[in-house]
Amino acid sequence: MKKIIISLILFTSTISAQYTDITIVKEVKVKNKGVVISAHPLASEAGARILKMGGNAYDAIVATQYALAVVYPQAGNIGGGGFLVGVKNSGEKFSLDYRETAPSRASHDMYIDKSGKANTDLSQNGRLAVGVPGSVAGFFATLKYCKLPMEQLIQPAIDLAEKGFAITLQEADLLNSNKEIFERYNKTGIAFVKNVPWKTGDLLIQKELAETLKHIQKFGQKGFYEGKTAELIVAEMKKENGIISSEDLRNYKAVERKALEFDYKGNQIVSMPLPSSGGILLAQMLKMASYENLEKYQQNSARAVQIMVEAERRAYADRAEYMGDPDFIRDKTTYLISDEYLKNRWKSFSFTTATPSSAVGKIITQPKESTETTHISVIDKYGNAAAVTTTLNGLYGSKVVVSGAGFFLNNEMDDFSIKPGVPNMFGAVGGEANSVQPNKRMLSSMTPTIILKTGKPYMIVGTPGGTTIPTSVYQSIVNVIDFKLNANLSVNAPKFHHQWLPETVAFEKNFPETTIKDMEKLGYKAEQWGQIGRTEMILIDDEGNIHAVADGRGDDSVAVE
Repeated sequence: MKKIIISLILFTSTISAQYTDITIVKEVKVKNKGVVISAHPLASEAGARILKMGGNAYDAIVATQYALAVVYPQAGNIGGGGFLVGVKNSGEKFSLDYRETAPSRASHDMYIDKSGKANTDLSQNGRLAVGVPGSVAGFFATLKYCKLPMEQLIQPAIDLAEKGFAITLQEADLLNSNKEIFERYNKTGIAFVKNVPWKTGDLLIQKELAETLKHIQKFGQKGFYEGKTAELIVAEMKKENGIISSEDLRNYKAVERKALEFDYKGNQIVSMPLPSSGGILLAQMLKMASYENLEKYQQNSARAVQIMVEAERRAYADRAEYMGDPDFIRDKTTYLISDEYLKNRWKSFSFTTATPSSAVGKIITQPKESTETTHISVIDKYGNAAAVTTTLNGLYGSKVVVSGAGFFLNNEMDDFSIKPGVPNMFGAVGGEANSVQPNKRMLSSMTPTIILKTGKPYMIVGTPGGTTIPTSVYQSIVNVIDFKLNANLSVNAPKFHHQWLPETVAFEKNFPETTIKDMEKLGYKAEQWGQIGRTEMILIDDEGNIHAVADGRGDDSVAVE
């Protein structure tokens, strides 16, 4: 893993005017400076530049998201959605929900064929898979907390799209491997397809996207949801079977929600409420694990992993049965995270054997959410903190690029339970609470989280990874609070994941073999995965020292103002 430690407040970059030289910074230790971590060094730099111009954490988070839409098109976006959790230096806590919504013409059985079978290809690829995008509305909703105008915050992204930037080997490989499916769903030329294979160092120039961003810069939120860009989105829908209308776009609203708060061992956890399952799952898993005094055990030992897996099993069974858009279901959050409920849920736990998944939830079928999401963590020199997780859902979303506008559209409709018991692309199963309904927000796993100690930001954390997001954030938190690991070790330690169904426990390939064998002796079914998540963590100690770490699993990078 490439690792660059900067212990001074100085920060140097080798990014040129055309963004052909890129420096990846994995770890930073600073004080009295703003810090941005994201999935791409150029996006982190864009956020840091805004901090240098006098912006705060919320300015930086907007600029970084716009930049990710350019330099990280597989997940960064203006055609998808996301969630923001913020804690201001005044102590005010808030969350913004700019999750996509089902179009007004969506219906309960829209992905069920005449024989009663669910057609997951329609919910995952092409124009019928697209939910009404929420990201741009979310960026404008964030302006309430910003210091700088949107015209300024969007400019770094415009420059990146117009001038182009050098792609990495990983990015070249991704574009090459997806060429065929890009061509299947896009009959006109798009910036992501060339006649010859992409290679490291090639410039990706996105002129159409630059014009779309300029349109937003000039006309504001209406520059996306009305006028030329909206017309291009609707025209794209009409090419095939898409159902998003101009009214759907015009009527979309980001929603400010009360952040989900709970205590964990004297720390105040601030996370995302429904329609994200992330905050509820996090509260359930942390609380259940605390009943066994998790801190007594060694990190990634069999005892510790068993406790955590069984907490995950019970939480994800509840996800399938109870969780969805709070505007469409009875919101049971308070009950689901109460000690009364969770202690009863935990009674069936035993150190001697694995709990069968059938014992903690109603089994409907055996399953297999996409992992292509992206997370940003920011702290500014004023003490404002922001955590944002945003997504297109699958890799490059629906694979559809809006012709003439240059951006990918999401395939977020697959995050609904398109048929009870049929797993989505991440293997998550659900029921009626998350069924398709017009204008409804689909359930998410995104878990942007801020932890406070004595009222001040202590940790800012989040990750991509579909249904592995809550379990990765959960492990990151206990690694620091219970197992006393520093930010670097916490982020880069090998991870595991369990989500009730399927019955298996997934372990990263470098996970301790002795732990896996001990788990198998207890009746757990293990499988090996290449990697789980890409966590971005900022820790701030009592003296104000900041330790920021970008996950070593990708090109993620830290930037300092």
